[in-house]
Amino acid sequence: MTGAIVHSDTAIPGNLGMIFDKDSNAAWQRVLARDSRADHEFVYAVESTGVYCKPSCASRRPSRTNVRFFVTCADAEAAGFRACLRCRPSLKVPAEDTLSDAVARAAALLRSHHDRHPSLEEVARTVGLSRFALSRGFQRILGVTPGEFARAQRLEYIRQKLSEGSGSVTEAIYSAGFGSSSRLYESTAGTLGMKPSTMKAGGAGETIHWTTTDSPLGCMLVASTERGLCSVLFADSDREAERELRERFERATLLREDAGLGESVRYVLSQMTENPSAASLPFDVRATSFQQRVWQALRAIPRGETRSYGEIAESIGAPKAVRAVGAACGANHLAVVVPCHRAVAADGRLTGYRWGIERKRRLLEMERGSR
Repeated sequence: MTGAIVHSDTAIPGNLGMIFDKDSNAAWQRVLARDSRADHEFVYAVESTGVYCKPSCASRRPSRTNVRFFVTCADAEAAGFRACLRCRPSLKVPAEDTLSDAVARAAALLRSHHDRHPSLEEVARTVGLSRFALSRGFQRILGVTPGEFARAQRLEYIRQKLSEGSGSVTEAIYSAGFGSSSRLYESTAGTLGMKPSTMKAGGAGETIHWTTTDSPLGCMLVASTERGLCSVLFADSDREAERELRERFERATLLREDAGLGESVRYVLSQMTENPSAASLPFDVRATSFQQRVWQALRAIPRGETRSYGEIAESIGAPKAVRAVGAACGANHLAVVVPCHRAVAADGRLTGYRWGIERKRRLLEMERGSR
């Protein structure tokens, strides 16, 4: 039901127009008030009649249990509803370039306010969109909700402060807008990452949840601990993907969880098909400082472009470490998220991709096609 404002507080992959429960309840209150200011923000549909209306429609109010909300008329019609002949709803969607610009400005606002969490209404008002259009835009363009994006920015700020060694852990937590360390861990379930020693020990003591999904490049496995993503890989089958995960984390407890990893799967898929400007979701990988420098350099390469291993080595100030750059690419556990497919040989040939040269070629073609 693309575009539906669903009655749920969890993400549903593929539902680009999804709004969360609190917004659905807010929309219903505006319908009860016949608020004409909401007429250009959403429409509501009545399952018992098959009709959708604008919020200010003068018709008798239906039972709440029969009502569904949509952010565009097209979404309501795609779900099988027809326009009300009494109020004749008309809901225009911002042009894609206008929407992209608004989302970019909203993302910049959220990124600059790591010390507090502006409300969705405040951000939407600042960029000139309704809260519903802004939520839809974030999910369509970035693959995450505004709240998910803001949370990732605050965590990224903490990780950056800790990695710089500037101040104490407590200072970093407070400056990121968390009132205490307990508030941080309540909010993030400890998304500060797996220790290198744990990775080296095959994930000993960790519980890893994983799932597989179809992708444009075939079977893709996404795995996560309670701290965030720990593995993204491609394979020819579910069985092969699971076998590689078990070899990588041979001492961890692995639990398949198809329903609970929807947000992570949606994010990774968005990296393949969209042109995201948001920082990544927190991912559960810690590596040597050299590997981190290589991975950051890879992520700085524009989508669809490539750099030679030598050029990457130059960019991180280690021009003689070409082989080490290749090794760091090979040690990457997060396909697509850390785009090691953008590293090529000195003559431009596609070489050295652990999930196959053809997948590397197709990833670059997809990125060039979505720019």
